[in-house]
Amino acid sequence: MVSNRWLEKRRPLWSRLEQLVQRSSRGLGGLSHSELQELGLLYRQTASDLATVREDVATRQLAAYLNELLGRAHNIIYLGQGRKVSGLLGFYRDTYPQVFRETLPQTMLAFAIFMVAGIVAWAVTWRDPAFAYRVVGPAMMETIEQHKMWTESIVAIKPLASSGIMTNNLSVCFSAFAMGITGGLGTIWMMAFNGLLIGVIGAATWKAGMAVQLWSFVAPHGVLELPAIFISGGAGLEIARGLLFPGMLPRKASLAQAGSRASRLLLGTIPMLVVAGLLEGFFSPTHVPVAMKFGLAAVLFLAFAGYLSGMYKSAGSGKTVAGKSAATVAMPAAPATTATTSFAP
Repeated sequence: MVSNRWLEKRRPLWSRLEQLVQRSSRGLGGLSHSELQELGLLYRQTASDLATVREDVATRQLAAYLNELLGRAHNIIYLGQGRKVSGLLGFYRDTYPQVFRETLPQTMLAFAIFMVAGIVAWAVTWRDPAFAYRVVGPAMMETIEQHKMWTESIVAIKPLASSGIMTNNLSVCFSAFAMGITGGLGTIWMMAFNGLLIGVIGAATWKAGMAVQLWSFVAPHGVLELPAIFISGGAGLEIARGLLFPGMLPRKASLAQAGSRASRLLLGTIPMLVVAGLLEGFFSPTHVPVAMKFGLAAVLFLAFAGYLSGMYKSAGSGKTVAGKSAATVAMPAAPATTATTSFAP
């Protein structure tokens, strides 16, 4: 069992390593020769400390923090400069799916909040049509009652509409992420509100006999756009978790760790939102056969699910053991890969 006295003795060293890592995030040129030596020494010591911490199940959260810190240090020490493009590709190919799986409970919670709000809104709208007027406004409801899709105007201004859609979706996702600092209350509200909107519109179009028109419009881009919103909500809830439940870590360190993971979650949604915006502006509102729209949605969903499950993981990123990378299972005192890296020194 790891003693509190040992933890208090080691924490200043971990804090010092984190300071050096932050200062050298843009390159090692900002460190003096002695600080470079200190960085290497602290890296090896912290790797040894991580092996000790992992022996005590009560310090699991601390182990995750040290593992992530070592990953950042490893990137700086062993990758050096000039690998920004390959590093970005490696992030999206290997690191992002792993971070997604590590924070899956938060994303599923965001999804659950969205779904509960959507189901409740659907039921209320079904029983009380006036509720839809209060939520989405009379203009949209009159369009639905005339059996027209409000999306028809998008076809005439595809480039402008696509740009506006991307901007709006990015705003929603960034807001859901940033609202995590409110202890998750803002994030929960955004998930519930978006679920409320989809539930109201879904019920209104169903009653008007336009369900196929609605969902054939939503499906092609929605299989990317909605998961991006859920993941961003999960990122906000991850920040809230680090803020409210620091465990054995100092609250500042817990929030920093959670913020790092949440930021990477958010970063991964940007390509999803760009593709979704293009589809929503140029493909979803068109009059192509409904079967083609649902077929494209199915292909995108299966490809995206396979990507997040790690199906397309590169051969050099390490074998998996019980759903985690081999680097996460064991780390020797010598330089080695960590949960946040996918390369060999």
